[in-house]
Amino acid sequence: MIVNVNLGESSYPIHIQAGQLKMLPQLVRDFFDDEGLFVITDQNVADLYEQKLKNLLEQTGYRYHLLTVPAGESSKSFAVVNELYTQLIENNASRKSAVLAFGGGVVGDLAGFVAATFMRGIRFAQIPTTILSQVDSSVGGKVGVNHALGKNLIGAFYQPVFVLIDPDVLETLDPRERYAGLAEVVKYGLIQDRGFYELLRENLSAIQSLQDKDLLEKVLATCCRIKADVVQQDEKEGGWRAVLNFGHTIGHALEAVTGYETLLHGEAVMFGMRGAVYLSMAGGHISKKTAQESLLLVDKMIPAVSLKDITVNDVLNAMQHDKKRSQAGQLWVLLQNIGQVFLSRDVDARHVADAIRYVLEQQTL
Repeated sequence: MIVNVNLGESSYPIHIQAGQLKMLPQLVRDFFDDEGLFVITDQNVADLYEQKLKNLLEQTGYRYHLLTVPAGESSKSFAVVNELYTQLIENNASRKSAVLAFGGGVVGDLAGFVAATFMRGIRFAQIPTTILSQVDSSVGGKVGVNHALGKNLIGAFYQPVFVLIDPDVLETLDPRERYAGLAEVVKYGLIQDRGFYELLRENLSAIQSLQDKDLLEKVLATCCRIKADVVQQDEKEGGWRAVLNFGHTIGHALEAVTGYETLLHGEAVMFGMRGAVYLSMAGGHISKKTAQESLLLVDKMIPAVSLKDITVNDVLNAMQHDKKRSQAGQLWVLLQNIGQVFLSRDVDARHVADAIRYVLEQQTL
């Protein structure tokens, strides 16, 4: 199936189907010139797919190079970006060359940022290999790297020319990665589609097992459609697109406080969604019953990670560097109901501290 992201001249298709990786040679020929194709991936993915990638790309007849970076969030840095620029230049990349991001969210963000900035922008495409990247980071054109003071503070909006999503590549994910990715899936149900949330509640085990490909394709396509709809309304996050950051305010702060090493991104978002739900309840926007219902899925996937060495002030200080913060205060995404959210800067500071404490101490409602 195909989900289209309609952004005028920057529109692109998202191809979603098991076994779709075999389409890669044709898509490369359709969208790119034979001016040098640079595949950026990480070492873990290269170990699994290097030979398969070579077999597919050799079918294009194009000149290509495989550029490998270390796995993990630490690769989203200027040092790695500069090394990739050097490899592009040394291999005679031109303005007609293209970048293919093959990997998870880190690879997609990094490769997209390199493509957006090399020679002021060359074409690129996304082949996400994790649940998290298939439903979130590969769609919408946010690319960038981290700064020591915060996540994704350096970046751009730069749309791919296509996204190729093959659920079969998810088979290599370990259970922790699967649950981390499902955090963003649950997020879509909470922010915009109660029926989808109910579908996830009824089928969580089947989805997590990855065995029902029809169900999995439906879940991935629904997430992509929801994100495409939001992005089409607000491509560059001037307003409404911020709803996609539900759970990310506290989540990003936790990642920063723990040095991007203790928590996977999706795990941090799960903790962050707990905080956002608590804050919604504390502000009187939802009842305790709705809050408890909202957390049924999240609490099933919370990792066994202790946060008790982190203080409330640690998180508050990290939140000072959040991109959504302005002189008017922190922008929060809060629940009005399951499937309905709103944006607010009018949040009681005491409630924020209480919400963070609730997350750190892993309390129950």
